[in-house]
Order: sequence, then C-alpha cells, then structure tokens
Amino acid sequence: MASKSGEKKGADGQRLPFEPGASRKKVGKKGGKQDSNAEPKRSKAKASKPKSDTRKKGEEARRQLAGKSSKKSSDKRSRQDSAIPEEVSRRMVRRMAVLCGVPTVLGVSSFVVSYFIVSNEVFELPPIAVLLVSLGFFGVGVLGLSYGALSTSWEVGPNSAGSLLGINEFKVNFGRMRQAWKEAKEAKKAGS
Repeated sequence: MASKSGEKKGADGQRLPFEPGASRKKVGKKGGKQDSNAEPKRSKAKASKPKSDTRKKGEEARRQLAGKSSKKSSDKRSRQDSAIPEEVSRRMVRRMAVLCGVPTVLGVSSFVVSYFIVSNEVFELPPIAVLLVSLGFFGVGVLGLSYGALSTSWEVGPNSAGSLLGINEFKVNFGRMRQAWKEAKEAKKAGS
C-alpha cells in the first residue's frame, strides 16, 4: 500500500503513525561522508583570516547552537511519531508471550518428563532424544517470537485487533518488511 510519494498506508489509506514518511539517508563521520551542515575542512597551509572573519564565525557558531536546541526538540517529536503505539505493542507482547511461552514451557517440561521416565525406569530413553525434543521446542519458541511480532495487526483503533492466528496480518507485515529491505538494498547500491 504505497502512494505516489512512496509513503506506506494503512487499511484506511492513512499513513501509519510509526512508519517514516520518507526515507532519509543518515550521513555522518563514521560513514565516510560529511554532513551537509558541516563546513568543509580547510587546509592549514592557507594564510590566517582577519579578525572580522573570526567574529563572523563566532556569530555563526552561536546561531548554530541555538538551532541545535530546536533540532533536539524536533528530534524528540519525530522519535515519538516513529514509535510503536502502545495499543499495538500490547497486542504484540500478548501474542509473542503465547507463541513463545507455550513452546518454552514444553521445552523445560521435557526435561522433567524425561527425568521421571529415566528415574522410574518406565523405558530406556536415549539422552540424544531428550536433547532433540527440548531443542525443537525452544526453536519453535524462537520462531514464535518472530511470528508473534509479524502476525500482529499494526493498525490502531477499536476494531483493528486482527484475526486469531494472524495469517493475513503476517502477509501484510512481512510484505512491508521485504519492501523495506529492498529499498535499503537499493539505497545502499545507489550510495556505493
């Protein structure tokens, strides 16, 4: 669900509150690129500037510091806009707790059951069987974490809880994730 400007939209055609409006490139010293706001480096071989230039630089530095404080407040707002809404995060946590918690409890209980079988000599149980069964349950628990996050409806509203198994929500969210991966890959290629 993308509009002409590339924004992702929810079921009602509105951009979701925690999705970015447009992709931005982060530029910094670590990436090897300079910030667009940063001044280019000047060679030390050039003659020193007169004092009037120094005053201008000082005034510019003061203006930039004043601008940085307003940028910090706008950064906080953009972080809040891109945060997952609390209603959606509660849904995710519930679904992840069930889909991860049940297999994890079964994985731990497989140790208890195997101990009971071996100690009471019900039948001979090879240790590798206990290991494989418990690892299988723990693996399903890890997959349950991922599926729990991706099968949750990311829409906000009273009637947006989604289905019980979340298969349709998983398809939508996985599609969004794949699209973001493709865009990041293309941006990386374009930047190289």
